[in-house]
Amino acid sequence: MAAACRLCYSASDIDAIREAIDDQSAARMIGKVLKLGHLSVLEHASFTFAIEGISRACSHQLVRHRIASFSQQSQRYVKMSECEFMLPPSIQERPEAVERFNGLMDDLQAEYNALLEDGVAAEDARYVLPNAAETKVIMTANARSLLNFLELRLCTRAQWEIRELAGLMLDKVREVAPNVFKNAGPTCDTKGYCPEGEMSCGRISNQ
Repeated sequence: MAAACRLCYSASDIDAIREAIDDQSAARMIGKVLKLGHLSVLEHASFTFAIEGISRACSHQLVRHRIASFSQQSQRYVKMSECEFMLPPSIQERPEAVERFNGLMDDLQAEYNALLEDGVAAEDARYVLPNAAETKVIMTANARSLLNFLELRLCTRAQWEIRELAGLMLDKVREVAPNVFKNAGPTCDTKGYCPEGEMSCGRISNQ
């Protein structure tokens, strides 16, 4: 990323540019482009995540970020005979709700398995599976797209599951690219305003 930044303003060849860049100069250049908003150079670095233990409800939100690339476990070809189901915290806090939730998941699993035993194709039996069904995704996105993703999904207005996922992803990318992601976060933190209008959580005023 730093080499791409320097290339735009240098007559040197690319090898010479890369050799001249050390960690300190790279940090300065990345900091400068982040401050100025010249983010196209961030698109030269990409990050790939192996994501497990999320629900289909969460993955449907995740794949809306179309600038990223996704490969998701298929319910057409993978039989969900022993499916895991994600339990929302608001249900987990209520014992009676947990009992109802688990009972329904057990019933749906039993009906799914019965359909398979009756010869129904997995791609059709999956219609009885709920949004709570666990899925697995491999996601690749460039640094610029990830900054946008984190702005949106670390917002307190984001749904709890994808917000939790975004926090874990931020921890990972900060390990390998701290200069890019050290200040990553929701728009209210990164840009000083809230785009949610009347739906704002109230952490920051747009006045």
